[in-house]
Amino acid sequence: MGNDRVLITGAAGFLGSHLCDRFVREGYHVAGMDNLITGDLKNIEHLFKLENFEFYHHDISKFIHVPGPIKYILHFASPASPIDYLKIPIQTLKVGSLGTHNCLGLAKSKKARILVASTSEIYGDPLVHPQSEEYWGNVNPVGPRGVYDEAKRFQEAITMAYHNFHGLETRIVRIFNTYGPRMRLNDGRALPAFIGQALRGEDLTVFGDGSQTRSFCFVDDLIEGIYRLLLSDYHLPVNIGNPDEISLKEFAEEILSLTGGNRKIVFKPLPVDDPRQRQPDIRKARDILKWEPRIQRREGLNITYNYFKGLSPEEWYKLPKEFISQI
Repeated sequence: MGNDRVLITGAAGFLGSHLCDRFVREGYHVAGMDNLITGDLKNIEHLFKLENFEFYHHDISKFIHVPGPIKYILHFASPASPIDYLKIPIQTLKVGSLGTHNCLGLAKSKKARILVASTSEIYGDPLVHPQSEEYWGNVNPVGPRGVYDEAKRFQEAITMAYHNFHGLETRIVRIFNTYGPRMRLNDGRALPAFIGQALRGEDLTVFGDGSQTRSFCFVDDLIEGIYRLLLSDYHLPVNIGNPDEISLKEFAEEILSLTGGNRKIVFKPLPVDDPRQRQPDIRKARDILKWEPRIQRREGLNITYNYFKGLSPEEWYKLPKEFISQI
């Protein structure tokens, strides 16, 4: 890749940090950017000693200035869990709108290709199953999750506008539930919530009757799909996720089996607008990118559990009293 330079926003977050690792390994010069509102420098501190990594502490909702050439921009800055975007709703909307506008403007000025991170949440509580890219969604714009869902929907719309009006090279990835090392135990999503409760010796909390489904993709598989999409010639949205669907009750039982002990599952009321089903239709990824997930859930869960087990016990207890959702 020579001196090709890539800018990754949200670089200190879960997915952003793994993307930094991947592009460094591929020989790119990586410029990471994050305002650290939900990201953590610990996720990328191992990169600071490298000559081909630099870091900008910056809020992309404000004007972005990065000197020098940039070949690719990967826009991954956004709160991505219910606890975050219900706590900081305005920032969530701003990073998806103003932040995306700034990233697209930067890509235009640098003549860079940009990949934006969208989400399965644009489908809302889906009325079709599994969800293909042609499905337009069932989203409540004024519900508690609307700040995230609509920010991502706007992000896709403005990205396509820049592609169609300015001829900008754009890519859109719709990310389904992903897990792996560097997730935050306190982000409210099902997997870290369950593992965190197990590590603390607590019962596992399942919302509703646990029949709602999710499809969990290991982070290494996801990063491979994103990398292939960036380098592809396809500009329309592509689902990247694992179609191996499981109910949250069954998933909690898997975590109990993995972690051992005498804990049980306790049920609490289902949050507002919590999606009942999540399963990606990945035919486009298979056909266009020749991609599909490789890592089985049992293997991925073992890696993830060992990562969380290796954290200090203080980290296990950095949790809100109630989990807001299980996206």
